[in-house]
Amino acid sequence: MKHVDTWLSSVLLVYIAAALTWAALRPPAAERIDADSPALVAWGKTVYATHCAACHGAQLQGQPDWRRPGPDGRLPAPPHDESGHTWHHADRELIRVVQRGLAAGEDRPPDYQGDMPAFAAALSDAEIVAVLSFIKSSWSYDYRAWQERASGSAAH
Repeated sequence: MKHVDTWLSSVLLVYIAAALTWAALRPPAAERIDADSPALVAWGKTVYATHCAACHGAQLQGQPDWRRPGPDGRLPAPPHDESGHTWHHADRELIRVVQRGLAAGEDRPPDYQGDMPAFAAALSDAEIVAVLSFIKSSWSYDYRAWQERASGSAAH
């Protein structure tokens, strides 16, 4: 009986150690975009309609000629569907861009001019993750898989 107790204790300790390691290495919930969560995607759709659709389009289509500066020299809002480049970026980068906006000389070339504002004061981290979950839910399996690989490699 003592041998069984020792074995069970050892198994329990290994299980606890594995669970703690997994929890420590897993990105925080505020850094995980989850396009497979119906509740998160539905919430994100609502937040997107209120805060993002005016620039990025109700159907995620972005503004016309989004790759070329407009008459004011600024780049139009890009699409968030598969025709854009959102899926090229890891979760953490997407979250950071929505939180902080795009800054010339910081995360873009010094001459970059765009209109993406910072939303950290207007949206909680959870709302930002919900919006990005909604956007990601519109992508095909292949695009989602590519983006998830990019997120996995960026997390380490």
